[in-house]
Amino acid sequence: MSGPMSLEPGGAEQDTLALRLIDDRTLALRLVDERTVALRIAGPRPPVAELPGHGARADAVDELAAALADRIAPAVHPYEVAALLESEGLTGDVIREKYGHADLFSLATALYRRVPRTFPEPPRPTDPWRPDHVRCAMRGLLFALPGLAYALAGRHLPPDGVVRALVVAGLISWAWNQALGHRAYLRLATGRLEAGRTLAKGAPLGAAAATAAGVALSGSAATAVAVTAQSLYLAAAGVLLVLGRERLLLAVLVPVTACGTALLWWEPGNVLRVGAPLLSLLGAVAAAAWALRATRAVPAAAGATRPDLWPSLPYGLFGLAAGSLVFLAGREQPWAVIVLTLSMGPAEWLLYRYRGLSVAALRSTRTLGGFRARSAAVLAGCLLVYLGPLAPAALLVDAAPATLLLLAATLWVSLLLQAFGTAWPPAAVCLSAAAFSGAAMLTGGPPGSAALPLSCGAAVLVLTAVTLRQLGRPSAHG
Repeated sequence: MSGPMSLEPGGAEQDTLALRLIDDRTLALRLVDERTVALRIAGPRPPVAELPGHGARADAVDELAAALADRIAPAVHPYEVAALLESEGLTGDVIREKYGHADLFSLATALYRRVPRTFPEPPRPTDPWRPDHVRCAMRGLLFALPGLAYALAGRHLPPDGVVRALVVAGLISWAWNQALGHRAYLRLATGRLEAGRTLAKGAPLGAAAATAAGVALSGSAATAVAVTAQSLYLAAAGVLLVLGRERLLLAVLVPVTACGTALLWWEPGNVLRVGAPLLSLLGAVAAAAWALRATRAVPAAAGATRPDLWPSLPYGLFGLAAGSLVFLAGREQPWAVIVLTLSMGPAEWLLYRYRGLSVAALRSTRTLGGFRARSAAVLAGCLLVYLGPLAPAALLVDAAPATLLLLAATLWVSLLLQAFGTAWPPAAVCLSAAAFSGAAMLTGGPPGSAALPLSCGAAVLVLTAVTLRQLGRPSAHG
């Protein structure tokens, strides 16, 4: 039987047999008993070979090490350097003649020893959640500009019952469109054709339900027309936003935007006051129909299945709760609602930034506790950036800053949880806050009651705790 034998210089094999040069013409063979047999080479004196790393060839090795330093430095073994030299096309003849080394591995080892080890950080990957700045700003405008229609046509509506009918119809539209939007986004992951079919069936049903509820409370033909127009617009706008047609929706709002802005300087007259909102409504409905028709040009996805209705329910309930909270805030501070609506664009931008910063924290931290601390810091930073400009804006419109800030924080944290697929906690918490504040209103609470800020403050605390627990896990950002 034979065993392994070390072949490293200075190993055990030199205890039995060794070959060495006595001079340039004599080869000595030393046996185990220290007797030496000398074999002298006849013929002319051979040329003296320079040892690796000495003489002019050492300079060539140094030059090669300097040229390849950035690629040799991260190597963890000389074999990696050998692979690099092979990729550079160095042949055995070049290695022996130019660099004075016997083979590729000898030269690789010399280079590995010459270049210090450095391990640079890998290049930073692109942010997969980089927000579209223009799109987010545009969506904030799209949420606020339709309010100009009420400023234009409001004086043509009767004072009795119109607010109640519009609010009830609006709440139903909000709830329905939130649930429909979630379901359409699920279908959009399968294909645009499937999403288009979902919107084509769901949007008219939502508009009809909201119109029926509002008309039942209208009490006049003018109010019924206003309720119908509002429901149709919200349904059409929801279709365009889900399908990514923000620019088209902004274009159809040009008439109502132009006439509404003109109110600051001159009276447009009754024809424009009614005609501009009507023209924008017709444009939104036509644009939604065109966008839905365009989805039919896409082939159907193979093996597509319809998602259940149950997962979309909490999104609809959140829409109902959010609309109720906004309505309760607008009863006494209507300008605060306008500020809140305009802030929805920056709020959406910050949702993207939170996800991008969380992914960056996941890459830079090495412990679970470190990631949780970074995640909490990211959440606090995003909230401060969002709420910071709202405080002076509230003072500018003579609104209570506490109520506006707490309501805005409640809505933003809820949207953040929904973006990560956690839908039931925001729905339950916001419904509880809306029920508490609504009960205070129905029981005859005095103006300026603390019910709304108290309920929103409690909601923020609960939702923040849920966020830290749910999104403080690395698996939530994978």
